[in-house]
Amino acid sequence: MHYWTSGSEAAGLDVLKQLLEKRGVSWSDSPVAGGTGMNMVQVLRARIASDTAPSAAQMHAQQVQAWAAEGVLTDLSDLAKKEDWAKIIAPELVPLISYNGKSVAVPVNVHRSNWLWYNKKVFDKAGVQPPTTWDEFNQVSEKLLAAGVTPLALGGQPWQEADLFENVVLGLGGADFYRKALIEQDQEAIKSETMVKVFDQLRVMNKFVDKNYPGRDWNLATQMVIKGEAGMQIMGDWAKGELSLAKMEPNVDYGCSPAPGTKGDYVWLTDNFGFFTTKDENRVKGQIEMASAILDKDFQEAFNIKKGSIPSRVDVSMDKFDFCGKAAYADRAEAQKTNTSLPSLTHNAATGATKTGVFLDVVSTFFETPTMTSQQAIDQLVAGLKSAE
Repeated sequence: MHYWTSGSEAAGLDVLKQLLEKRGVSWSDSPVAGGTGMNMVQVLRARIASDTAPSAAQMHAQQVQAWAAEGVLTDLSDLAKKEDWAKIIAPELVPLISYNGKSVAVPVNVHRSNWLWYNKKVFDKAGVQPPTTWDEFNQVSEKLLAAGVTPLALGGQPWQEADLFENVVLGLGGADFYRKALIEQDQEAIKSETMVKVFDQLRVMNKFVDKNYPGRDWNLATQMVIKGEAGMQIMGDWAKGELSLAKMEPNVDYGCSPAPGTKGDYVWLTDNFGFFTTKDENRVKGQIEMASAILDKDFQEAFNIKKGSIPSRVDVSMDKFDFCGKAAYADRAEAQKTNTSLPSLTHNAATGATKTGVFLDVVSTFFETPTMTSQQAIDQLVAGLKSAE
């Protein structure tokens, strides 16, 4: 079961299907559309309740922990020890695929969410450069508006609005503030003047999106950048998969740069597969084979090139990756050294589902309610997080 339903996501998944077929494992597809997989979580819960859990399911980092806590994931520790996962998997991922000392999931990839994608022809025509601060972002957006172009491609879905929020938090507050406000939910940080400025910036951004944005899927927003209807999109590097499918070349047709104010920082999320416990020996055999196949070096290379992400392994050659992929890999290594590699709040890597839901609800309500003040949004965050404890 998975939620990879866009063109680039399906292309990446085909790589895994083909590899499993070579290993004698049959694939029964069960896709559930919906970004961040929240729709799939509901379907998955229903199947577990009816004792028809799938053999394998896609899940974000915090979801691995939640399912493991319910005791429904297959123990992969023997395979992990045999294949030395502790040495070959990116170190920040290992704690999140482990539970009570056991390996309970396998990471497919590492995505970066603090990217700004822009159409180079649109930028050249408007005479603007990619913004490096949020003040510059506002200035560039005003010039794009004056040129008759929608500055920011956005889908009005809570997770896409929360993506903007976490990037503004990091860009205005820095890594320490991001850690305190979003990972630790420190009350002083959430009530601070910096957080007021974050919501003030989100309010400014209302005028930089088109009126048809509500409900739009992320890949349709990416199409706006591809077609030159919009100048920019702040989105994870899965957007690159759509740009590649459209035969666009990095540094020629489009550019990638860190979201404003986040140069030197790396906000990550990871897709994992967890395997639900079963007494069927054939299904168990298939689960182990799939877990091993996911960490196959050739698969990690082929899949992540199509998906737009970088490998979850740290020993895969990046020679065949494009400019943006190589930049992401280098930036992650640098951020690991400076302790500025940070888990994404929006994509279920920073905290549990309940508190993540509070942030998504408040941010989305704020973005779509022009009369709501920044202080009111902060007050709602404080109250919501308190009730979620």
